[in-house]
Amino acid sequence: MISEGNVGLMQAVKKFEPEKGFRLATYAMWWIKASIQEYILRSWSLVKMGTTTAQKKLFFNLKKIKNQLSANETGDLKPEHVNEISKRLNVDEKEVVSMNRRLLGKEKSLNAPIHENSESEWQDWIVDNKLDQELKYSQDQELSSRKKLMDQSISILNPREKEILTARRLSEDIATLEELSKRYKVSRERIRQIETKAFEKLQKAMLNAAKSNNLLPRN
Repeated sequence: MISEGNVGLMQAVKKFEPEKGFRLATYAMWWIKASIQEYILRSWSLVKMGTTTAQKKLFFNLKKIKNQLSANETGDLKPEHVNEISKRLNVDEKEVVSMNRRLLGKEKSLNAPIHENSESEWQDWIVDNKLDQELKYSQDQELSSRKKLMDQSISILNPREKEILTARRLSEDIATLEELSKRYKVSRERIRQIETKAFEKLQKAMLNAAKSNNLLPRN
């Protein structure tokens, strides 16, 4: 906290404008306080507690006001207490209820046992949405094989067929029929016909290559 206060002091010195007539100590006090409060908010919990002005007000003042109102319930606050705290701090009642619940809640380790004498931990119940490593490796291998097949098979196309098929189906920035018709000085329908024919030729060549390399899935 002292280190954080020093950071605030350095910020104050950097931004201080003596010509405005204020003392550095008075100006720096607010920067030091803000820096320390931000540190407390960041380190108090693994979960971010306060990001808005209202939440910060509640975090630093809720407990004190609850003591003043003798509102030390372990659960939710009574409606009259929520209303009073809301008025004193000028924040929404929903924010009061939410912060009170968050401050009363306790963090638990994911390594904690689910119940006493249990070998299972809470983290065992967390779903891993990442791909299984073996499945990912298998998919990468399959993708690599298909790419290799396509690179080998596309050589059967003549230069114009290859260029049109690449521009229409194998590029991130797909060319339009209009653009290609102007480039090759033929109709858009002719470009579409060349594209379709080239795609069919490529599919057939890839299928034959897969058969000869025993890469087709077995039933």
